[in-house]
Amino acid sequence: MSDLSPEQKDLQKLAFEFARDVVRPKAPHHDETGEWPADILKQGWERGLMNIHVPEDCGGLGLGTFEGTLMDEEIGWGCTGIATAMTANSLAQVPVIVAGSDAQKKKWLGRFSEAPLLCSYAVTEPGAGSDVAGIKTTALKKGDKYLCNGSKMWITGAGHADWFFVLAKTDPNAGHKGMTGFIVDAKLPGITIGKKENNMGQRCSDTRGVTFEDVEIPADCLLGNEGEGFKIAMRAFDHTRPLVAAAAVGLGRAALEHAVSYAKERKAFGGPISQFQGISFMISDMATKVEAGRLLVHKSAREIDAGRRNTLYAAMAKRFAADSCMEIATDAVQVFGGNGFNKEYPVEKLMRDAKIMQIYEGTSQIQRVIIARELFAK
Repeated sequence: MSDLSPEQKDLQKLAFEFARDVVRPKAPHHDETGEWPADILKQGWERGLMNIHVPEDCGGLGLGTFEGTLMDEEIGWGCTGIATAMTANSLAQVPVIVAGSDAQKKKWLGRFSEAPLLCSYAVTEPGAGSDVAGIKTTALKKGDKYLCNGSKMWITGAGHADWFFVLAKTDPNAGHKGMTGFIVDAKLPGITIGKKENNMGQRCSDTRGVTFEDVEIPADCLLGNEGEGFKIAMRAFDHTRPLVAAAAVGLGRAALEHAVSYAKERKAFGGPISQFQGISFMISDMATKVEAGRLLVHKSAREIDAGRRNTLYAAMAKRFAADSCMEIATDAVQVFGGNGFNKEYPVEKLMRDAKIMQIYEGTSQIQRVIIARELFAK
């Protein structure tokens, strides 16, 4: 992009070179084995590619959402499984950034400048995914502590987290107004981490259940006030959905590049398949979706960085980029024909990795609900 500042171009270049030289060469191994990419994360942390939104007075870079989208597109181009492992910190950190006290920020965010630590956003439950108001986990006040009980599910990075952002009910009878957010040290007694789930795509991303049994959370780990947890948890998505959408654009870009290259090389009926309208039109649509997705991502990021409410644009970006990357990856497999269905070629992995983009951080259907609600509220 020609309108990027020199600093933004440097960040984008740094992320691209890391994706090209470190992420992509090792992505097939981590996809095949499901092995946690600890060494890659350590290298990313050493290069300043992780925890980029942590405020400067807490030892971070204090970068905006827009800068994050530039970097996340590149890492997503390399591998969205590794990108999810690298960038999942942001979703747990943002509630602390937007609602934490100065003391909480320094204590819980400052440590990320000292070591390549991870944190996890623990909201989803076995019976409450899109319906966040349906969570059952409770945190009831007992003296100067809160006693937490319940189970979370599909928690990214849970097996390696230093702490969790946990949404729990402090008033079980008050609906979403009875929900409160907490910072919970992962080492507290009573926390049990489940097995790593064996997922279809983004296989090296660590996804697990977390159980809380009479976990004593100190009162100074409460974020904001009691009853503000739902609002805090949802505010985080305005910051992070543009980042997830950026990674989806990166995946779509990768699938497009593979499809273009293959279509120019693969011969059929006396020439490259790129000369056939059925293929060229398909690739034209793929390219258009990549560009349109990127513009929506940048729009949603610039809005929130300017201090404006971006809920509508964040939902649009997430919905469009997620659906588009699935469509692009599916079409890339089609361009490759029988080879696209084979693990020796790169696009079958992209198709598997793309599917979760339509599910996590709010399904495409939930994004449509949000978009409609925002439009009709005007």
